[in-house]
Amino acid sequence: MSDSIINGIQVPFLPAGGVDGLKERGPAGLPQDGAFENILQKELKELKFSKHAQDRLASRNIQLSGDDLNTLGRAVSKAGEKGSQDSLVMLRNMAFIVSVRNRTVVTAMDAAQMQENVVTNIDSAVIAG
Repeated sequence: MSDSIINGIQVPFLPAGGVDGLKERGPAGLPQDGAFENILQKELKELKFSKHAQDRLASRNIQLSGDDLNTLGRAVSKAGEKGSQDSLVMLRNMAFIVSVRNRTVVTAMDAAQMQENVVTNIDSAVIAG
């Protein structure tokens, strides 16, 4: 077996286990047909939260349940079906500004922040529940 020296380190030319172990393994398995497409579609449908929105959720102590996230996601989908770009989504005593095209929550407010507040740069509003 011949060794090579790369950057002063002696490196074996052959795999440490030898070539016999390679013959037994066979080719690596490929993902099932459409697996990548399924993962991509799931990611595109999933609602994301910007760093700013995550900070607002934490600082305002806004807790979202799984049902809340599903309702919010459905509201964003409905806004997208109507051609909305940026939407205000009202959910119980919370409000979210959402980039519909990116499916990204940009900011979040609770009832205290909504009082006497003006929301600009939106083209739609969805009352989700």
